[in-house]
Amino acid sequence: MGLDQSFGKSAISVEEARRLINSGMHLVGEETIGLHAALGRVTATALTALTTSPPFDVSAMDGYAVRAAEISSVGMRLPLSGASRAGTPVVPTLSPGTCMRIFTGAPVPIGADAIVIQEDVEADGGRIVFQTQARPGLYIRPAGLNFKAGDEIIPAGRTISARDIGLSAAAGHGTVAVRRRPRIAVLSTGDELANDPAGAGAGRIFDANRPALLALVAAWGGEPLDLGIALDDDAAITTALQGLDADLLLVTGGASVGDHDRVRPALQALGLSFNFWKIRMRPGKPLMFGALGSMPVLGLPGNPVSALVCALLFLKSAIAAMTGGDASGPRFETARLTSPIGKTGERDDYLRATVTASDGELTVAAFTEQDSSMLALLAASNALLFRSAGAPAAAAGETVKVVRFDTLAGY
Repeated sequence: MGLDQSFGKSAISVEEARRLINSGMHLVGEETIGLHAALGRVTATALTALTTSPPFDVSAMDGYAVRAAEISSVGMRLPLSGASRAGTPVVPTLSPGTCMRIFTGAPVPIGADAIVIQEDVEADGGRIVFQTQARPGLYIRPAGLNFKAGDEIIPAGRTISARDIGLSAAAGHGTVAVRRRPRIAVLSTGDELANDPAGAGAGRIFDANRPALLALVAAWGGEPLDLGIALDDDAAITTALQGLDADLLLVTGGASVGDHDRVRPALQALGLSFNFWKIRMRPGKPLMFGALGSMPVLGLPGNPVSALVCALLFLKSAIAAMTGGDASGPRFETARLTSPIGKTGERDDYLRATVTASDGELTVAAFTEQDSSMLALLAASNALLFRSAGAPAAAAGETVKVVRFDTLAGY
């Protein structure tokens, strides 16, 4: 079987590949879950406050509630007329010419307009002597300072944090509407792959891609579906996909054009329509994207380093596109080189590197060896150093772009 027209196209840029992949994703449906299970999920709709916080004016300090006009100078004395405590079911009323003991978070009595903190008073029998002048509004948190009923507190498309959960609970919510987790099926292909020591032997290697990708799918908000390993055989690949119900099929290996690369022809026989199959980046040139019916298909390289770098650049944003989150891709920062690096070729380079933060500045050193088979170097890295295609050699002290792994959950 010859190559179709899609396979004759030249390689495209990383940005164009991400745009095409994201546009090929389908927004998944929504479900309502308890706040206890909402961490890391993406809001399907905006959340509005069901209550006002605080619901009434409250004291910001322990002290005494007064009418400011009655404490216009140092040494004023007022009789004590009760106390206001947090949790009081009815807001008390302050009688003219009196003061009221008040505690942090307690409702400000009706008629009071200032708080004098306890450090600025002295007790003299049944009277309180004020050692400072009161000012209207001092130490009072007005009703609605935090939020008002009906205010939007969490926007749609937000990846929910623990802070968001606390805010939602404070606003009266016990549940939240989120996008369901996209079902992402992961299939490894290759005659050389084994799952465990029992299956290993001469000429076979352990499958590193599928375990890592399944973990990233879960970390980035998807529901991973493990399809196992399929041999480099059309029938085996077809069998692995029978009855599949997924929002995205992720395949590693066999996406190139050699005689033993059977993913393309096997999926093509099932009706796969191709969008592109190679990109101008290193590592990771043979990246394939298309659709099998309504299901998007992303084919990653079989090389573990290439597969995981491509996952960082494309899989994370694809999951975000399916859940309505931020699908703009990884966030790049500026770092200063600690040693020189050479010029790049015709493809963008993503070099394994280590970034160090010191005195408010990032410095970066790329590993000398960048062979794409060396997964151990990726594990030892904490960043990728980006170099655009055709970039000249750079000396120590020059600035470059990096993406730090600690900004990518699970990576």
